[in-house]
Amino acid sequence: SGGQLRGRFYRSTSMADRSSRLLENLDQLELRVEAFRDAASAMEQEKEILLEMIHNIQNSQDMRHISEGEREELNLTANRLMGRTLTVEVSVETIRNAQQQESLLHATKMIDEIVNKLLDDLEDAKMRLMSLYGACTSDVPAGPIDQKFQSVVIGCAIEDQKKIKRRLETLLRNLENSEKSITLLEHQKSSVRQSCNSKQD
Repeated sequence: SGGQLRGRFYRSTSMADRSSRLLENLDQLELRVEAFRDAASAMEQEKEILLEMIHNIQNSQDMRHISEGEREELNLTANRLMGRTLTVEVSVETIRNAQQQESLLHATKMIDEIVNKLLDDLEDAKMRLMSLYGACTSDVPAGPIDQKFQSVVIGCAIEDQKKIKRRLETLLRNLENSEKSITLLEHQKSSVRQSCNSKQD
């Protein structure tokens, strides 16, 4: 009976060792899985940034002040780069429960409503987007915070919170570039008017 007990004891120890070793392997794989998701998220962001940069070059003031032939050639290059960037498909799915899914839809709708009214009142849209951005940043905001939006964003999954913040940053950056273009254009018109007036004098 002593031999049987020893046999059982050795078997159970071996099973415990095996189980421990498997758990350790899974723990290491979990780290790799998270690193893999982070790398894919970084690629997803890089794609967004590249597309935005190409778009900004195509719509820059410099493009308006070169010859038509040069502009056409540069646009062909930009479109080629845009096309090549779009051939890369990176998608990191976020795991959400029903409440997080509802919060994401609500937050997206709130942003879309402002974006759809951009052309009606650029300045008001910018202020409203800034109040949304202030609601999802840990920094002390420069202006008011949209409390309702903040409560909605808090209900979103962490990955979605980051994506919402990134989308608002992009929108505000593009708005700022638009305002600069408009200001520059107005300045140029003013200079032309002054020049015309001085010639008439």
